[in-house]
Amino acid sequence: MPWWLRVAVVGIGVLTLLVGLLWVFQRKLIYLPDAAPVPPANQVLPGAVDITLRTHDDLQLGAWYRPAPPGDCRTTVLVANGNAGNRLSRAPLAAALARRGFGVLLVDYRGYGGNPGSPSEEGLAADAEAAYRFLTRDQGLTDGELIFFGESLGAAVVTALASKHPPAGLALRSPFEDLGAVAQELYPVLPVRLLLRDRFPVLETVVGLHVPTLVILGTSDSLVPPAQSQAVADASGGPVEVLRIEGADHNDPDFLDGTPMIDSVVDLARRVGCLPPG
Repeated sequence: MPWWLRVAVVGIGVLTLLVGLLWVFQRKLIYLPDAAPVPPANQVLPGAVDITLRTHDDLQLGAWYRPAPPGDCRTTVLVANGNAGNRLSRAPLAAALARRGFGVLLVDYRGYGGNPGSPSEEGLAADAEAAYRFLTRDQGLTDGELIFFGESLGAAVVTALASKHPPAGLALRSPFEDLGAVAQELYPVLPVRLLLRDRFPVLETVVGLHVPTLVILGTSDSLVPPAQSQAVADASGGPVEVLRIEGADHNDPDFLDGTPMIDSVVDLARRVGCLPPG
């Protein structure tokens, strides 16, 4: 066998192996949960309580809820995390929102923060649906009192939720066009779009949404290209504001409890006419 043919065979074999591994282990690469149990809510978030969300497939998920102050408009932010960590790492975000008068529900998906189950696109959608039911059925909040806040992968989760239950406002932090677009950036030589089981089609979904939307992006985001977040903003069917945080990377503190970001959520609440008394 000629040397060049041997090289080609080896190259094809390596590529086939990589494709096979990506197919089998892709969800291990997409979802990076911190599965460790979290402390009681009131130890890290004053005024918060531990709650249990019940999904339609019979999972019981731990979450933290900090109710909004009593009033005519109990504006509450449903926070959907990104693909890594758990709700403990988002406590500063919840605290910053609470200081401005918002109620906050910090959700951990299945497989995160000591919760049972394994994450998937379908599973995360069920988890978000359970969070929405808790706020509307158990707490009596109206859609007009809800703001959905999604971080990165969570932006895809709340976009899908908003397509079924349009909230007063939608805040998308570092949203991507779809999961395949991000994966292609990371694995440019592999046919990732053909291999992915989970799609999270944010760009496709926001076209049909007509709620006031806030898109927050970092101009130096090394994981989700800023152009993808801008494309989501451009495609949205509702009125859109864009907050560009200059020089911010994907996991910078500016995206946790930075004043410009929190101010932008307050502005969103003002735009939808449900400003908390903070």
